[in-house]
Amino acid sequence: MTARMTVDGIDLRYRTTGEGPDVVLLHGIARSLEDWDEQHALLSARFRVTSVDLPGFGESGPPAAPNTMESMARAVLGVMTALGVERAHVVGNSLGGAVAMQVATLAPERVRSLVLAASAGFGRTVAPAIRLLAIRPLGRWLLSRPTTKAIYNAERGLYVSRELVTPERLDRGMRFARRAHGGDVMLTTLGGLGNLWGVRARWRRDLLARMVELDIPTFVLWGQKDLILPVAHVEAVATALPNARLHVFPDTGHLPQVERAEEFARLVQQFWAETTDDAGGEHPALPADVPDEERMTDR
Repeated sequence: MTARMTVDGIDLRYRTTGEGPDVVLLHGIARSLEDWDEQHALLSARFRVTSVDLPGFGESGPPAAPNTMESMARAVLGVMTALGVERAHVVGNSLGGAVAMQVATLAPERVRSLVLAASAGFGRTVAPAIRLLAIRPLGRWLLSRPTTKAIYNAERGLYVSRELVTPERLDRGMRFARRAHGGDVMLTTLGGLGNLWGVRARWRRDLLARMVELDIPTFVLWGQKDLILPVAHVEAVATALPNARLHVFPDTGHLPQVERAEEFARLVQQFWAETTDDAGGEHPALPADVPDEERMTDR
């Protein structure tokens, strides 16, 4: 079940399951905390897992001012504070990955590690459909008229496996697309992050420059067949964050935490188990059936 709280005047929806070290999960643009349902099921036996609908997305209320990287990160920190989450492994997908990095730059003492799944922030290239929305009159017109075909195409573009485009996901996509504030939040958020030519360089450059100064264990995962943020962005990871671990899932799209749920959960738990620190203490031991040869190594 989900719950709600108010942070800085914004009505935010969140979900918390399990007990143990804290994990915070952040979704991508125009998405929702349901993108983390599989990880709740897989991680909550050993961790306290919290997912959040970012301001204006999913079932969270709209912010009073346009979303920025900093305002979204501060909303996440507000949820963490209200729930008594002093320090967490922060996991983000797509836009949520960039927000996770922003959380780390604002409050590094509250971030035990970062897991970035097909994260925004590493490259300019983004799907053409998203770039078209940056043309404000066209974007407003398209978002004001959600159609069954448009919702299907948007969902289909996230996965290699067509089976994941379920009626439930399509119904949820249409419901969120029809929210009164949905189009405005999408356009203003996109407007601050990109334009017709792709993701803006300035905020990416500034964010990664601040990340280099931090000593936070970071794991970057990507789908080989990501149609939203192409896997070529991992080349920038090696340059910008040379100490980060990398993993590419074959035959996988933009949501590896859904499409490769069990492997995703296993890999991140290996990573967390191998990056403990004195302040956070030891993690629970890995399951006995994890082969030694599959434990993570730095790249």
